[in-house]
Amino acid sequence: MKKTMLGTLLFAMAMVSLPARAADYVIDTKGAHAFIQFKINHLGFSWLVGRFNKFDGEFSFDAKNPKASKINVNIDPASVDSNHAERDKHLRSKDFLDVDKFPTAKFVSTSYTPKGKNKGVLKGKLTLHGVTKAISINIKHIGEGKDPWGGYRAGFEGSVKLKLADYGINYNLGPASRSVEMFLSVEGIKK
Repeated sequence: MKKTMLGTLLFAMAMVSLPARAADYVIDTKGAHAFIQFKINHLGFSWLVGRFNKFDGEFSFDAKNPKASKINVNIDPASVDSNHAERDKHLRSKDFLDVDKFPTAKFVSTSYTPKGKNKGVLKGKLTLHGVTKAISINIKHIGEGKDPWGGYRAGFEGSVKLKLADYGINYNLGPASRSVEMFLSVEGIKK
């Protein structure tokens, strides 16, 4: 009897000392609750705004231990959509994304550093146009909770500015168009 009680007590103590495990989420692209958008200056005169229509991914998040957060996103560059068919064809060409040669892009996080309430910096590796580079994305935790369908969701937004030349995209649109701003809005459904 004493051995059983001692074993139960030791097991309970071990369980209490284990760190909380982050919750795992699937990015809700089917319900159109996630977006990868971009904005680039056009010749210094106006803005070209677009998005990638096809992507998927997963992330882990624990509000009590945000440093353990991680994300993995796969993007189909051929799904680029700037609301203009001829321009999209050009964006898919060798001048820009070269989707025949580089049919996938991806982001894999390496760390998350909280920077105040509900904000932080997500670092990771972005592979685009066959080039992998370390980037930092400023992140904001929008919220989390139960949804009307019995699930649990968490949402985030982030932004980052990328130099096109860093990814081997050298098409000359003028000095105002050397960088693209990326905006991400991600809502995940807890597994």
